[in-house]
Amino acid sequence: MNDIITLAIESSCDETSAAILKNGREVISNIVATQIDLHKKFGGVVPEVASRKHVESIDAVIQSALDEANMTFDDIDVIGVTHGPGLVGALLVGLSTAKALSFALNKPLVGVNHIEGHISANFIQDKELKPPFICLIVSGGHTHLAEVKDYGKYEILGRTRDDAAGEAFDKIARAMKLGYPGGPIIDRLSKIGNKDSIKFPRIYLENDSYDFSFSGLKSSVLNYLNAKKMKNEDIVVEDVAASFQQSVVEVLTNKAIKAAKERGYDKIVLAGGVAANSGLREMLVAECKNHNIDVKYPSLDLCTDNAAMIGCAAYYDYINGKVDDLSLNAVPNLKLGQK
Repeated sequence: MNDIITLAIESSCDETSAAILKNGREVISNIVATQIDLHKKFGGVVPEVASRKHVESIDAVIQSALDEANMTFDDIDVIGVTHGPGLVGALLVGLSTAKALSFALNKPLVGVNHIEGHISANFIQDKELKPPFICLIVSGGHTHLAEVKDYGKYEILGRTRDDAAGEAFDKIARAMKLGYPGGPIIDRLSKIGNKDSIKFPRIYLENDSYDFSFSGLKSSVLNYLNAKKMKNEDIVVEDVAASFQQSVVEVLTNKAIKAAKERGYDKIVLAGGVAANSGLREMLVAECKNHNIDVKYPSLDLCTDNAAMIGCAAYYDYINGKVDDLSLNAVPNLKLGQK
């Protein structure tokens, strides 16, 4: 079979990214223009600002991806693009660009589920990795536990009932005025703090549930901070960060291992922005070792939003027969498993 060259575009939140891949797993270029500094002063992503910045950046980012790959549009076989979930205005910038290119170049268009993209980052990281396996997807907007049965085929075992794990990290960081994005800051402070100093709750829900809930934990941390302020007592932010993070990663790790053991898997794959969290990686690896479970996770640059992971997912969708027409629309609440 001839090589398939994919141009992929990602613009679901505050990263404008374009990548070129060969046969889904070989990244030839992966350009990411981040907007973190732009949104820092607001303490979070402002959707309208993000959309406007995507419009300004996207053409240059795509051209940079082509230049780095030493290719032109003529070399492209298929165009992959995130069409959900995400911020609707941001998604539409990437999607409109991909549709315009598909039409003008007469190349097939493949709409990609952003969460599937995060899972697919692992196929780039580990060229030997193949389904089936259990996947823990943890990001700012999503916390899922899924059985990956084949490329593009998933059964969701559990999901968050309220806040996503990454969202809880950002909210706690904001409450302690640590800055944005909160996840990496809390992770850094946790290395200094005492994770056993404050007993925050671990929410496991019903015995047979793989679902997650972080709103109660978030409320518990906020109540602790408020009580300290009212009593004029010092807050050791490193200890709060470490204790909070420990509570989150314990629940994530234990639920993932429970799913793997009950479903008969010896492999857990980590995906999403919070997969970059060192506390989660360390605990998952250590605990899985005790249960003879192998753990896979992507490099830090493939954990955060990027187009390479979208290109990988697009490739597998494409060779499995998925091609979209120009009526493809942005779906801000697209669920895992929905195409």
